[in-house]
Amino acid sequence: MAPELSERLLWTLGGIGGLLVIASVALAILGLVKPDYDWRELRLRVKSWWVMAIIFALAISFDRRLSLAFLAFVSYIAFKEFLSLVPTRRADRRVLLWAYLAIPIQYVWIGIEWYGMFIIFVPVYMFLLLPARMVLIGVTEGYLRAAGTLHWGLMTTVFSLGHAAFLLVLPAEGNPGAGGPGLLLYLILLTQLNDVAQFIWGKSLGRRKVLPTVSPGKTYEGLVGGVATTIVLATLLGPWLTPMSLLHSAAAGALIGFGGFLGDVTVSAIKRDLGTKDSGDLLPGHGGILDRVDSLTFTAPLFFHFVFYLYY
Repeated sequence: MAPELSERLLWTLGGIGGLLVIASVALAILGLVKPDYDWRELRLRVKSWWVMAIIFALAISFDRRLSLAFLAFVSYIAFKEFLSLVPTRRADRRVLLWAYLAIPIQYVWIGIEWYGMFIIFVPVYMFLLLPARMVLIGVTEGYLRAAGTLHWGLMTTVFSLGHAAFLLVLPAEGNPGAGGPGLLLYLILLTQLNDVAQFIWGKSLGRRKVLPTVSPGKTYEGLVGGVATTIVLATLLGPWLTPMSLLHSAAAGALIGFGGFLGDVTVSAIKRDLGTKDSGDLLPGHGGILDRVDSLTFTAPLFFHFVFYLYY
């Protein structure tokens, strides 16, 4: 049975659709004004945004179990892309099965609202189980690197992203206006808008690079402008989609702004270390799922615990 979406949630989803319509029309006009310019990548990006927005809207409109299954699938794809990037040992193929099984188990804890097990399953039990299983195989060469990268991948793509999914199961009375879906939409929307704002400010005014050896496109002007924009948007949307006050909404915006930047450059550092640009080609113009959720790997746990400890 599909949940009844609140009026606030529907208005917000409608607003997102309106922004995408404006972006599509603006892109068409730019194509007419400057026909010689190559707009292909931007067209692909806008097209992918349409697809992602529609899929996300449908995901939060279905039964909660289907919504969690969709988010678990996102974690699975992100983890799979991560493993396609990092070198793994032939001896660890049997261990990878245990790592993949951790994904549905983690989302079961979310589905039954068992916060205690959700918060320790990957950081504690998988941290102990995976290296123990590796030891039993008896291959010591590359053991530390393999154990560290495998668990780091689970922490990033399953544990961190799982915090976004847990927003859906938080008690509805904690956020009467929009419920758990409102909190999730707030997080996803601001995380993605923060990425866009930092990109636009950086392209427009960027001069001084923040981390030239990690992500040459990141500038101080882009970072400050993006975080400031995110704080403003968070303050405006907070009382509408969440139970937060204006002050707490602004603080959440700062967390998402800076957290999104750190998540982005952290995954960029991994890709640069491995000599690759994108984690995949699933999303035309964007790369892979891991490229699209890199900021969310930091913003999801930061925002979840901020809201959880203040309002639940």
